[in-house]
Amino acid sequence: MNYKDLRIVFMGTPVFAVASLNALVNAGCNIVAVVTAPDKPAGRGLQLNESAIKKYAVANNLKILQPVKLKSVDFIETLKSLKADVQIVVAFRMLPEMVWNMPTMGTINVHGSLLPQYRGAAPINWAVINGEKFTGVTTFKLKHAIDTGNILLQESLAIDENETAGEVHDKMKELGAELLLKTIQQLAEGKLIEKEQNKLNNTLTLKHAPKLYSENGKIDFSKTVEEVHNLVRGLSPFPGAYTFLNNKLLKIYRTIKEVSDEPLEVGSIKSDGKKYFKMACCNGYINILELQLEGKKRMKIEDFLRGNKIQ
Repeated sequence: MNYKDLRIVFMGTPVFAVASLNALVNAGCNIVAVVTAPDKPAGRGLQLNESAIKKYAVANNLKILQPVKLKSVDFIETLKSLKADVQIVVAFRMLPEMVWNMPTMGTINVHGSLLPQYRGAAPINWAVINGEKFTGVTTFKLKHAIDTGNILLQESLAIDENETAGEVHDKMKELGAELLLKTIQQLAEGKLIEKEQNKLNNTLTLKHAPKLYSENGKIDFSKTVEEVHNLVRGLSPFPGAYTFLNNKLLKIYRTIKEVSDEPLEVGSIKSDGKKYFKMACCNGYINILELQLEGKKRMKIEDFLRGNKIQ
C-alpha cells in the first residue's frame, strides 16, 4: 500500500505538533481530520485563543474536531465515520481505549525521548535537567499504560552542554516530523518491526519525566554549578528556574558555569554592576546571562545591571 492511500486522523495541540502535521501534509498524506483542544479564553479581554494546530488546520483547509470530552458519544461516532486506517498523536491529551484502539492499524505517538527512558509529560526538560549528552525521538504504538507501547522507530539527538530545553525542543520537533513521516511510509509498506519496551535495555535504570511544577524550578545554590546550570537551561524558556533578589522573584534563563576552588558562601553575589552578575554554588559561580526580575521583562544581564543596583 502507498502511504498516501492511508486515511489519517491527526491529534495534537501545541507548536511542537505543527511540524509533524506539516510534514505529513507536504508529503501528500490523506489527513481526513485534525483533533485538537477546544478554544480557550485568554488575555485581559478573555478572547478565545486557538491552538497552534487549529490555526494550521484552518490555513490548510483541514477538517477540525475539538471535543471537550474524548468519550462523548458525538465525538466517538464522528471518529468512527471517518474510518481512519491510523491515528497519529503528537503532544495531545491521554486517549481513552475506545479512541486509540479504533483504527485498524492502531494509533501512533511521537514522543520526545529514546523510550523507555523519560516516559512522561516533560521528557525534553528532564533530559536537560539531568545533564544528558543526547536524547532523541521515538514513534510507538499506544497501549494502556502511558508511553509503554511497542517501539516503531527511533532517532538520536545530541544535546550541547549549554543548550536550553527550548533549543532542544525546536530541533526535536523537526526530527520528530521526519521520523513520523518515515514511520507512516514504512507502516504502509508493511516494513515496521514492533519492539516491546520491556525487552529493551533491561539492565538500565529508567529515568522518568513527570509534569513540571513550580517547586521544580527553585534553585538550590548548595548544589554544584553543573546541577544549577542544568536546571536553569532545562527550564528555559518555560517555566523558568528561579530564586529571590531583594524579596522579589528572579527567574534565570541562561547561565555560564564558573568552577572555583576558593571557599564560597553559598548563594552570595558578585557583580561589577556593569557586565557580570554571578551567584555562588558549592563549587563555583553561576554567571547569569539572561534573567527576569518580578514585574520586569526578560533581559540580558548588561541591560539589567544598567537599571538595577545590586547589593
